[in-house]
Amino acid sequence: MKNVKEFMAEVIRKNPGEVEFHQAVEEVVQSLAPFLTKHPKYNKAKILERMVEPERVIMFRVPWLDDKGEVQVNRGYRIEMNSAIGPYKGGLRFHPSVNLGILKFLAFEQVFKNSLTTLPMGGGKGGSDFDPKGKSDNEVMKFCQSFMTELFRHIGENTDVPAGDIGVGSREIGYMFGQYKRLSNEFTGVLTGKGINWGGSLIRPEATGYGCVYFVVEMLKTRKEDIKGKVCAVSGSGNVAQYTLEKLLELGAKVVTLSDSNGYVYKESGFTEKDLQFVLELKNVKRGRISECATALKGCKYVEGKRPWGVKCDIAFPSATQNEIDEKDAKTLVKNGCFCIGEGANMPTVPAAVKVFQDAKILYAPGKAANAGGVSTSGLEMSQNSIRTAWTREEVDSKLRQIKINIHESCVKYGKQKDGYINYVDGANIAGFVKVADAMIDQGIV
Repeated sequence: MKNVKEFMAEVIRKNPGEVEFHQAVEEVVQSLAPFLTKHPKYNKAKILERMVEPERVIMFRVPWLDDKGEVQVNRGYRIEMNSAIGPYKGGLRFHPSVNLGILKFLAFEQVFKNSLTTLPMGGGKGGSDFDPKGKSDNEVMKFCQSFMTELFRHIGENTDVPAGDIGVGSREIGYMFGQYKRLSNEFTGVLTGKGINWGGSLIRPEATGYGCVYFVVEMLKTRKEDIKGKVCAVSGSGNVAQYTLEKLLELGAKVVTLSDSNGYVYKESGFTEKDLQFVLELKNVKRGRISECATALKGCKYVEGKRPWGVKCDIAFPSATQNEIDEKDAKTLVKNGCFCIGEGANMPTVPAAVKVFQDAKILYAPGKAANAGGVSTSGLEMSQNSIRTAWTREEVDSKLRQIKINIHESCVKYGKQKDGYINYVDGANIAGFVKVADAMIDQGIV
């Protein structure tokens, strides 16, 4: 490999305007540069140059009829990034911000994340600029059926197994699975995040949030700390944030914030189990805004147009979206005594903010390690589908917990520095890279 600067110049030249993809690649390349110098076989085989090129990029038109009988047109994507260790695996995102660069960044991250789980899954990502917000169930169904009518020819249980992501929950997965089954004339585990009574896995909705908390618990152990009683700031109020809150409550931590794209709510005394039930109803059934908590929950106040990173906390769980913690936010968190970050979202921290955390020597877990619980349980769902069985809640949770412990051990193995500080970014990137890279070398130049 050329030096980092030259390598990135080539990536930027080939992928103009895809800033999130550039950011994701640069973080990995910086981590890997010293490792690659010591292990020249990877440079000789041009592994990194091959890993930043998707094996396949699929882009297609998605026409559908809205409730007024008018034709709408969206754009659909699937990035099949790397299949060296298994079928492509990664979510589908339905959101107006979706574009090629964002999906390539997510697919690239997914390759490393899936490798870390130790399960046989390659990396992919997909979605559309369709916005499910404000749409009727009928409109969402029509869009999902049109989307799957094209996508179905590119996926399969042994080829590419998509899941949900932002804007794609159990409703959307159900509509897409129904259309896939209709078109392919087979019932297979081609999508994960399915309903429990038609091939889904217990714990799957909770897995990303639970897994993030499990990883943070392992990090705290390295400092002889316990999560019980810790004050936690959580961003987001979707699936990941909801179940991060649930697991933190179960373990005795105090969660004081939740947020959405309009602002955040703060409850100094901490959210309760009853508050969580209100949030689940608000976001999953009514599809309302987090600001409604301020009027419905006692002692809860709403701060409009801001993120929750100015609130004093011991642990922060950014669980909303990419680049939600900037350098200023990071400095505020450190100043206010935050000593641990567990990323529930994908790449929620900008590079300058990551540097602030690492310079302060606080515990910082990148998303590819911390939030791999979701895809881990998707992998477990694939296993259950393959052998036509269903494991109990306890069995799945136990397997998830062990996977997160294994990921933490891998990060420590490759990320522990001479002074004892664990650089989880380097650890996750190198551990994830080695498994995929060795498989690529074994399989030749393909």
